[in-house]
Amino acid sequence: MDIKLVIIIAFSYLYGFFEIFMSIRQRLQRKKDIVQSGDKKSVWYLLLLVAIGYYLAFRFGMTRVGRINHWDTFFAIGAFLSVVGLVIRITSILTLKQHFTYTVTEIKDHELIDTGLYKIIRHPGYLGQVIIFTGAATALSNWLSIVFMLIPVLCGYLYRIRVEEKFMIRQMGTKYPEYQKRTKRLIPWIY
Repeated sequence: MDIKLVIIIAFSYLYGFFEIFMSIRQRLQRKKDIVQSGDKKSVWYLLLLVAIGYYLAFRFGMTRVGRINHWDTFFAIGAFLSVVGLVIRITSILTLKQHFTYTVTEIKDHELIDTGLYKIIRHPGYLGQVIIFTGAATALSNWLSIVFMLIPVLCGYLYRIRVEEKFMIRQMGTKYPEYQKRTKRLIPWIY
């Protein structure tokens, strides 16, 4: 097995374990702070679509169909994207501090955070994850891997964003629509 493939798989598993660890840690610490849930199973829908994206990306990445012949270049680009995405993801979690939750949930003393990356976009944590997944698929050096990773992942995040933003409008009143007017959802200055 190629060392690049081992690195991609290892990174994917380590990142998955990081997210699982953070989720369990948060659930144990925040149980008493949860006021109301508005998740509508979006976290499970998102996880299913991410799993489908990974499956399809690796399935096509192991074939010659769609192979891009500059594997070293695309591996380096994918690794760079994954690191950038991880930095964005961790920065967004650290900015939210105690307001970060894995499910769409109202917590005690809930407030709108509009500093750091949240000054520009409303969902930098999701942007970070999309970049991580794009990086993993790009590192496989197969354009079909990239397409089949992005389609389900983007569908999952677009649904999740819609659920979360409806919930935030109900919880924050006029504050959130005002925040929506001065920020973009996922991509700075574009969307």
